[in-house]
This record gives sequence, C-alpha cells and structure tokens, in this order.
Amino acid sequence: MRNNTLGSLIWLRLVRFTNLSNQLSNDSLKPFNLTTAQFDVLMQIHVYQPLTQTELAEKVTVTQGGISRMVARLEKEGYIVRKQDWKTKTISLTEKGEVILEKAFPVQLAFQTSFFDEVLNKDEIKTLYTLMTRVHKHSQKKELRQE
Repeated sequence: MRNNTLGSLIWLRLVRFTNLSNQLSNDSLKPFNLTTAQFDVLMQIHVYQPLTQTELAEKVTVTQGGISRMVARLEKEGYIVRKQDWKTKTISLTEKGEVILEKAFPVQLAFQTSFFDEVLNKDEIKTLYTLMTRVHKHSQKKELRQE
C-alpha cells in the first residue's frame, strides 16, 4: 500500500463507496421489489423512451447479456413493454412501471442525497460535483480512444 498514488487511493474509495451505496440502495428499494440496477434501468427508460435495448445498455452499468435478462424480468413484472416497429424493437414503460417509479423515486432520491447532505456543505457538494464531472468526462474520452 505504500506505493499507492493519491489517485489510486481516490479510486479505491470511489469503488468502495459505490459498492456500499449500491448495497444500501438495494435495501432501500426492497419495499418496491426493485434492485438498484433495475431502478436505474426503469429511470433510463422513463427519461428516453421509447428506446432500443442497445441504446438502453449504453446508458446503464449493466452488460448486454445482463440487460437482456433484466428487460425480460421487468417485462414479466409488467413494468415495461417491448414493441416491434418494422425492424426495430423499442422499450417503453407501462402504467405499472410509471406508478412504481412515482413511489420509488422520491425514496431513492432522498436516500442518495443524504450521503452528501449529511456530511458536506453546499459549497463542498458543488465542488465535488464539478470535480467528479471533470473526471467522468476524462474517462469517457479515454474510453473513446480505446474503441
């Protein structure tokens, strides 16, 4: 550990925070019978519908195979519907999907916000957001260079 850079230690903290946050979010979403990943998928569909499964996979942190299984489960639960429009199959929320998001969204929003509001002041939150946005954009540029 002595040879770690500050950058590698920040990365480790981010990974640990993300993992713990996801575990706690899963607990928070249990009353809605949703996981954090399912909530994310439903939110992305809500914002961008109708969209294809490929478009959806690009917006979430689930693999293409994982997205196929998740879409199948969410369709079986009645939260989404897939429609064939000539050669393209699109995904949209059903009324049941809209209702579950209306209930789960405020709970998840308050829960996630509490991680930061309980420990940082407004200026620190703005600074953290600015810095994380910069790091994220840089990582996206690196991803594009690797393709």
